[in-house]
Amino acid sequence: MIAISNVSKQFGEVKALDSITATIGEGQVFGLIGTNGAGKSTLMRILSGVMKPDSGEVTMDDAPIYENPTRKSEIFFISDDQYFFGNGTPQEMLRYYQTFYPHFDLEQFKKLMTILGLDEKRKINTFSKGMKKQLSVIFGLCAGTKYLLCDETFDGLDPVMRQTVKNMFIQEMDARGLTPIIASHNLRELEDICDHVGLLHKGGILFSRDLDEMKLGIHKLQCVLGNDTDYEKAFTDMEILKKETRGSLLTLTIRGQRGQIETIMRGLCPIFYEVLPLSLEEIFISETEVKGYDFKNLIL
Repeated sequence: MIAISNVSKQFGEVKALDSITATIGEGQVFGLIGTNGAGKSTLMRILSGVMKPDSGEVTMDDAPIYENPTRKSEIFFISDDQYFFGNGTPQEMLRYYQTFYPHFDLEQFKKLMTILGLDEKRKINTFSKGMKKQLSVIFGLCAGTKYLLCDETFDGLDPVMRQTVKNMFIQEMDARGLTPIIASHNLRELEDICDHVGLLHKGGILFSRDLDEMKLGIHKLQCVLGNDTDYEKAFTDMEILKKETRGSLLTLTIRGQRGQIETIMRGLCPIFYEVLPLSLEEIFISETEVKGYDFKNLIL
């Protein structure tokens, strides 16, 4: 488990992180959402032990990560602009990473290079942006670490390759309990893979929630009611987060249990109703609006 305790970091007059506290459990995909400049990359560098916070601490299994080679060898960081030797080849980078990661899987490395059609002897500076991203993912998966930090890793990959990379993550999670931590400004990239999501804004975490719990606790109800139906009175025991009316169709976003919502609706004898699942984007809109933020200004 990685524990982030009151971590702050400032660059001159800019406060990149402001008293961040969060917990990242093992064997799950943790998604870190935020706009450019929200502090995602700074937090990822601190999590990897590359950067020291001004205050607070990051620990893995109760031991600090910064200046701790043992803990750092359990983390591989894929930055937004991954470092490669100036005229280096994948083979040369392989030898470099084998020095720092004792559990590096050479057999898997060769297998994935072949599957993705990357040449071990070709100079990396002749690779396209997408090919460099693929190479970074291969090194990250083959390093044999417990945690894989990904900063905008899907940026630059085509749709097929994005799905391929996600499948690779899932396979490694099943095989050895890998924990990917993925920072992105794109909710749609993370919706089908994340178990837990944190929203970072202006250096602070607005909230960090289990995605399944969020989906189970918030529902979208679409219905057509009779003219004399008082829906607000019917849902007195629940929190109506949002309501929209288009002609006779009423759409409510409700915090509550699905079974309870359906029981209430059957009692109202509506002309029509259905309870729908919310997308990750709709969940975040609801949560941020409750906190007084305009979600579109935060993310989109």
